[in-house]
Amino acid sequence: MKKVLMIAFHYPPFQGGSGVHRTLKFSKYLPQFGWQPLVLTAQQLAYTHVGVEQLAEIPEQVVVRRAFALDTARHLSVRGHYSRLMALPDQWVTWWLGSVFSGLRMVRKYRPDALWSTYPIATAHLIALTLHAATGLPWVADFRDSMTEENYPRDWWSRQSYLWIERRIMRKASRLVFTAPATREMYLRRYPELKTQHGLVILNGYDEEDFAGIAISRTPRTSNQRPIRLVHAGVIYTDDRDPRPFFRTLSRLKNDGFISAKKVSVDLRASGSEEYYSAMLNELKIEDIVRLLPALPYRKSLQDCAEADALLIFQAASCNHQIPAKAYEYLRLGKPILGLTPVAGDTGKLLKEIGGATILSLDDENVIYKGLPLFLDSVREGAHALPIADTVDRFSRRQQAYQLSECLSESINT
Repeated sequence: MKKVLMIAFHYPPFQGGSGVHRTLKFSKYLPQFGWQPLVLTAQQLAYTHVGVEQLAEIPEQVVVRRAFALDTARHLSVRGHYSRLMALPDQWVTWWLGSVFSGLRMVRKYRPDALWSTYPIATAHLIALTLHAATGLPWVADFRDSMTEENYPRDWWSRQSYLWIERRIMRKASRLVFTAPATREMYLRRYPELKTQHGLVILNGYDEEDFAGIAISRTPRTSNQRPIRLVHAGVIYTDDRDPRPFFRTLSRLKNDGFISAKKVSVDLRASGSEEYYSAMLNELKIEDIVRLLPALPYRKSLQDCAEADALLIFQAASCNHQIPAKAYEYLRLGKPILGLTPVAGDTGKLLKEIGGATILSLDDENVIYKGLPLFLDSVREGAHALPIADTVDRFSRRQQAYQLSECLSESINT
């Protein structure tokens, strides 16, 4: 069996973001396709939130090494301040030193055939770049998000360090993997020297085993005995998923008598900016409609979504080339989806292709004002279309692990 050294910051017991599932599921299913995972991740101290639920999912045959890592903002600041240079390319840069040492030991001991690293923690790619230079092992660089864009990162120092790493990835990595078609096209345009076949798309997805025992409510809404419950699971960024237009529209609809707390309940689970959003909801007088709820362990979060009447996606035009990982779990649950995102973006295209979604542009309050009551009525009456189950199957994590195994094999044979 061939071996791959996988460098990923997000790995159990990390909790609080969907990125952990990509590496975890790859490490779970790669052995079925002839690849033994060796995972190099960070020590638990570096994580803001941890949970033991997914530790049991790590297969026994997967070797895991947790290298020294600190969070500059939490561990190295003095009265909340720290030198900018101590957080480049990101606030987990201390992980680089510990991981290079641990990674070289793993290379000597286990003799991996390839390296794989995953962003959005830029230090992961910096570690892989260093190990590639030291060992000459072929390297597959995975981009869960694009590393740089026209206006990202906004901070000049971060942008320069990201660009420095990104340019070297383009020259040194054997293969580049993206999670959305538009991201791949953007990188091919930005770096014309890239060969088209060296950039491929492996989407995010869902693991069927995670849904074992999940009871999905299919009861159509035929009365007004309780409000229609909409759920969003996960972080809502204040810029790329800015919910303010949605909140303002809810306030307008409430003031105009189209909705009330008796008709609709919007649950935002682990939004990540609760204090900021709470003040906004109080100001708009919709705190009775929108609830800010705490995080749940992963499977309990899936069950919470399964019990909802409909599911919410926020994705602004600035992220047209990205697809949130939760979209695939939503599609698997087979619930009506309210996609607050442009139709032209990759998220909008996915929802339109699979079906079961009403798509309204997140930044157009008038469109939301007209479309939301119609969406709620169709859900209440049980008339809203549902995702086409047969088309959702191709987003399984096992299938994606097969795609990665093929990519790794190509990288060592190039």
